[in-house]
Amino acid sequence: MLHTVLAKSAQYGRRPERLTAHLRAALEAADLVARRTGRIATAAGILPGFWEAVRLADLLHDAGKIPPGFQQMLTGGPAWGERHEVLSLAFTPLIADAEVRAWVAAGIATHHRPLTNSPRALAALYGTAPLTEWRARFAPLDQAMADELAAWLYRTADGAGLPAQSLPAGSDWIAQAHTQLGALLDRFEYGTDPDEGLVAVLLQGAVTMADHLSSAHARPHLVQPMGPAFAARLEDTIKAKGYTLRPHQQRAAAIDGHLLLRSRTGSGKTEASWLWACRQTTTMQTAGQGVPRVFYTLPYLASINANADRTARELGAPELVGVAHGRAAAYHLANAACPEDGDDKRVSAARKAVARQAATRLFTETIRITTPYQLLRAALVGPAHASLLVDAANSVFIMDELHAYDTKRLGYILAMMGLLERLGGRFAILSATLPDALADLITDTLTQTVTRTDDADSNPPARHRIRTRPHHLTDPAAVTEITDRLHRGESVLVIANNIRQAQHLYDQLAPTARALHGPAAATMLHSRYKRRDRSRLEQHITARYSTDRTRAGQRLPGLVVSTQVLEVSMDVDFDVLFTAAADLEALAQRFGRANRIAARPPADVIVHAAHYSPRNNAPGQWFADGIYPQAPTQAAWRILAAHDGQPVDENEITDWLNTIYATPWGTTWREEVLHHRDQFAATFLDFTYPYDDRTDLAQRFDELFDGTEAILVEDRTAYAAALDQADGRPGLLLADDYLIPLPANTTPRAHYDEDLKVYIVDGQYSSEHGLTNVRNAGIPGRSAST
Repeated sequence: MLHTVLAKSAQYGRRPERLTAHLRAALEAADLVARRTGRIATAAGILPGFWEAVRLADLLHDAGKIPPGFQQMLTGGPAWGERHEVLSLAFTPLIADAEVRAWVAAGIATHHRPLTNSPRALAALYGTAPLTEWRARFAPLDQAMADELAAWLYRTADGAGLPAQSLPAGSDWIAQAHTQLGALLDRFEYGTDPDEGLVAVLLQGAVTMADHLSSAHARPHLVQPMGPAFAARLEDTIKAKGYTLRPHQQRAAAIDGHLLLRSRTGSGKTEASWLWACRQTTTMQTAGQGVPRVFYTLPYLASINANADRTARELGAPELVGVAHGRAAAYHLANAACPEDGDDKRVSAARKAVARQAATRLFTETIRITTPYQLLRAALVGPAHASLLVDAANSVFIMDELHAYDTKRLGYILAMMGLLERLGGRFAILSATLPDALADLITDTLTQTVTRTDDADSNPPARHRIRTRPHHLTDPAAVTEITDRLHRGESVLVIANNIRQAQHLYDQLAPTARALHGPAAATMLHSRYKRRDRSRLEQHITARYSTDRTRAGQRLPGLVVSTQVLEVSMDVDFDVLFTAAADLEALAQRFGRANRIAARPPADVIVHAAHYSPRNNAPGQWFADGIYPQAPTQAAWRILAAHDGQPVDENEITDWLNTIYATPWGTTWREEVLHHRDQFAATFLDFTYPYDDRTDLAQRFDELFDGTEAILVEDRTAYAAALDQADGRPGLLLADDYLIPLPANTTPRAHYDEDLKVYIVDGQYSSEHGLTNVRNAGIPGRSAST
């Protein structure tokens, strides 16, 4: 009889899956997850048989699917109405050790829903129901079928070397499930030791990861290509170009443990971090920490995508490199499709892109290129996020350009770093601009030794010469000076602090650039473009102004007007930079877009005085052009003005930053970062109630990243047609071409379309200028600048 029982219905073109096949596959997936993750010291200290408990939980997790009501639902019948994971608890007496049994029960019960603190939690649905009610709700239950399943579970567990005992035929399965849920609630409903709670969510994550892998018929990779062979090949590649490893790269390669590396743009810090990672993965794997994953985090999507391309190319193993951010599928689509492709090809490419994104969501790859904020999501735990925490355990983290000026996000990231270190993680922090104040915070947060090094002994040639101007970037004098540079045949980068000012400057300068150097010589880039338009603009800028052109002696003149989206997102090289004043870290990143590889004498980086204004969400504070806090921006301005006309010694920038962070503003900054670090730890990283519903925390988390996306009114029909090109996520991906990122305060001026599940705005837009304004909903004639 058992061979007729199903675990999965027929879907997505697949045949129905038998229950025993799925349970065996889940056990095998748990074996693979255990091999890749390795021994998690935090978990092993509390539950020595952690991975045995995971394997047993995955073997038993869907055993409760045997009732006729559930089976009928899988073949098109009505919804069953009960929770199969609750009935699965009936088979946990298979485990002789009562302590291990309790942990297995936790993994089984929580692989779909929270246990406590929600109307939908298992405690609310079943916790107070008497056994008589359980018998009525789970009836009918075929006794012979349950007995046969119990016997199969014992044989399978025993054959896998798991500690199991046979269960007698004729057991009261419903009563056993009732007892096991009661014991589980007694243990976790009213809180537990936070360290034990952390192990509880790790168990939940491991069980859930294996379940998802088996359901998708996927396997996690067990190869880490960033190891000794890659390190040797990387060094050979550098030597083949006529260079040797630089001193800071050699030091990074020799460090065993956390690394803090200050290294200017273009100095080879990415290669240094790769060499460091190769050493960490080797020593960690030798120490029994599985197959360590490598996470490379960057703050901007464009830089993430470029890094992913480069990493896959250098490693020669694209299948092992995953891109983990909210637009990962769009990245894969861009790599798989051409703009001139027809609808059929784009639909096929979209399906492949979604499948590749799904592989990353299943944690199959061993290298991830991502944002630091994706790591924060692991703190939400629960069935949806606990696997993130397990995947990050015993991993290597390279955090490139960890920005200091956003105190809230920095504090949250530091708190998460502290947790991931407890789970066996090792960190390399890379930055061209790393003040001692931030370095000290990192050292204070991590408990293990953090080795600091830099490229100060490389004595690089000066790349930039500081020029300051007392007028604003939008002043007519600035426009005249920029125009003069265009007449000289230079490539000119202009970075404004906000979109409105960038659009204003572009309108004044673009006609001159085109008249002098051709129709492709003027481009604007900011964050308010449709996705396809922004991708096209980024590709054009990279192709026209790339460092490869500099190396090949094929430089072209032209104009790019941008906002801070171009600070660290592209490998481009301009003759001169005109920029609005900002904090010194942002300015240093902007400087790095000019004379990037020091192929010419020092390039002028011309900084203009800022206008200061308040923001609605920060009463009593003033900001440069409404973006950057006044105090550090003014402090940076004073330093730059004192060095007007001088070439920049990039090693000196750290000293300038230290001067700024030594001011009263710097003291306040440190206090704010520590407050947010401790607040995040107390709110999100306290696992006293490990199986509570964290929906409210998820909402609070999403509020940290204020922003939304919308389509234009005139694109509604095209958006709907794109959705109809393919079912499910591939259709959504094709429709994403019409989405425009917007700040959260735009939402009141947007209409939410219930049919298309998307915000719609009435705004002025062009593929050249992007979105110029959004009209207030229902108030014709009124508009608000974006």
